[in-house]
Amino acid sequence: MIRILIADDEELIRGALVALLSLEPDIEVVADTSDGRAAVDAVRALRPDVALLDLEMPELDGIEAAEELRSCATTQVVIVTRHARPGTLKRALAAQVRGFVPKSTPAAELATIIRSVASGERYIDAKLAAAALTEAESPLTLREADVLRLTQDGLPTKHIAKALGLAHGTVRNHLSSAMAKLHADSRIAAAAKAHDSGWI
Repeated sequence: MIRILIADDEELIRGALVALLSLEPDIEVVADTSDGRAAVDAVRALRPDVALLDLEMPELDGIEAAEELRSCATTQVVIVTRHARPGTLKRALAAQVRGFVPKSTPAAELATIIRSVASGERYIDAKLAAAALTEAESPLTLREADVLRLTQDGLPTKHIAKALGLAHGTVRNHLSSAMAKLHADSRIAAAAKAHDSGWI
């Protein structure tokens, strides 16, 4: 029996996934949650074989949750997303995600993917993989990406500085550099552009 956890903040979709996957004779849904933080806590408590995580959730997105779950070696992570950008796929692979699929995937195919991932294989949607190969690399440094990620969360620069353990002036320098690289006229616009490109 393959034990899985499902995390999606859209109740209708989460409920449908629970119902459909529970019909599979070899799959047991042991938990379902509505945000990334609750998903991480549930995985650590229950140690399912597979965690099926929505990409965009409150608290932690699917990839951030996957990064926190790297230490749970027995649980494989599959990201399910409606807005699949190639840059996001690169982030997911860096987080050692074992599967990356669009929400348009039929339930029967998703069950097959879950079985494949549970047996140690990796599944990446072919169209997303092809797009990732042709996409330009992120021009941002890791620290610039961190600063923009927190900007996107709505934090003022002083709070970003505190969260990252940086001087306020250093944060402003990172933001200025990121804005220049992304040809954005504000830090909010730079964060939005980086997010849309899948770089944060």
